[in-house]
Amino acid sequence: MSDFDDLLAANREYADKFDDGGFDGVAHAGVAIVTCMDSRIEPLAMLGLGLGDAKIFRNPGGRVTPQAMEALVLGVHLLNVKRILIVPHTRCAVASNTDAELRAKLAESAGKDASWLHLPITDDQVRALAEDVAKVRSHPFVPEDVKVGGFIYDVDTGLLNQKI
Repeated sequence: MSDFDDLLAANREYADKFDDGGFDGVAHAGVAIVTCMDSRIEPLAMLGLGLGDAKIFRNPGGRVTPQAMEALVLGVHLLNVKRILIVPHTRCAVASNTDAELRAKLAESAGKDASWLHLPITDDQVRALAEDVAKVRSHPFVPEDVKVGGFIYDVDTGLLNQKI
């Protein structure tokens, strides 16, 4: 018995009803979203989008990391992205813990030293969001006509609040 049998069984049920094959892989709504890995966020649903409409990049804190920037550049030039939303959220662990607190929690959980890990901690989400929006807007591979906005998603109401 596999540790993944329940998920594989659910996947077979999903595949039995799957009729969304044949998509071309571009963002049909012209949207890219950088958001947190938090499971309370449903990127497509929160924007009224569906399968094939957007490119989504998720990481702790919803930050524009070098990897996120690479995804955005590819999206803009190869995958029809015309609008980019950067979306951290309320009650995020990387915005509500200090670096020391999160490292201590990791060390306790893992039973190992976590001092060497790079964590995307921020003590000011709006400032970090402004920095990330500026980073995308000023990137040499992001044309000026690509719209970039910074939003905070409220995990308790489902609302997006545009900050930038």
